[in-house]
Amino acid sequence: MINHKSLTENDFWAPPGGGVSFGESVEHCIAREFIEETGLSINVGQFLFACELIQPPLHAIELFFEVSIIAGIAIKGKDPEMDDKNQIIQDIRFVSEAEIKTMKANTMHGLFQLASSPGEILNLRGYFKL
Repeated sequence: MINHKSLTENDFWAPPGGGVSFGESVEHCIAREFIEETGLSINVGQFLFACELIQPPLHAIELFFEVSIIAGIAIKGKDPEMDDKNQIIQDIRFVSEAEIKTMKANTMHGLFQLASSPGEILNLRGYFKL
């Protein structure tokens, strides 16, 4: 997961992700974002679910896919849209299900509120509003 600063008053942990560039496939976007943010090369698997978030000034539609790591070592990457002084990525790391259960809801992506346990997220299907 990625810990972002300046998105909320607290830490904000979320899966890697970002915006699709014009003409870019969703699968390529996901793979690019993983490399940029984590240094990991991935294979993009099946589509799982979508979430819509409206919190002015942001209106986001997020697509979630299964992924598998094929190469690389996890490192804290950069957001290429931000200069070095204004990077929002504070930390990256693999977070266990037990650790996720101890985190406060306001420090995590809203998708974790959609399932009864973090492991159940992979079973979600459909379109959700956060």
